[in-house]
Amino acid sequence: MPSITPFLWFDTQAEEAMNLYVSIFKQSKVLTVNRAQGRVISAEFELEGLKFTALNGGPHHTFNEAISFFVGCETQLEIDDLWTKLAANGGAPGRCGWLKDRFGLSWQIVPNGLGRMLGDSDPEKSGRVMNAMMQMDKLDLGRLQQAYDGA
Repeated sequence: MPSITPFLWFDTQAEEAMNLYVSIFKQSKVLTVNRAQGRVISAEFELEGLKFTALNGGPHHTFNEAISFFVGCETQLEIDDLWTKLAANGGAPGRCGWLKDRFGLSWQIVPNGLGRMLGDSDPEKSGRVMNAMMQMDKLDLGRLQQAYDGA
């Protein structure tokens, strides 16, 4: 059976990025670090059961919003923790739960219940949630739930 692995191209920060991501996500680990002439060439790591490869390929390609990692969260505490850690040290918040980390990689930090609220068959409920979400950078589960409930 084929496998799919996200392959991330960094200038020179593959090991630094891998170490950051592994420190943030609880069920994560470094798998391999490949070096040549004392420099990291590539690294493999696992985040929450998903394998990644990171390459130090030089400055030829950079990340953009066309690719992002969607992280579903159960609680506001998880959202707050991931948001703070991923946006730290030069990251940048975006709208509607999006942010860029300090390496320019885009992440979506989203409550797991958001899809259910936005997909509700009652257009008033889903519309209120959409309107509330459009006003937020980091998503606030309590405010989204209040909008859904009409409170």
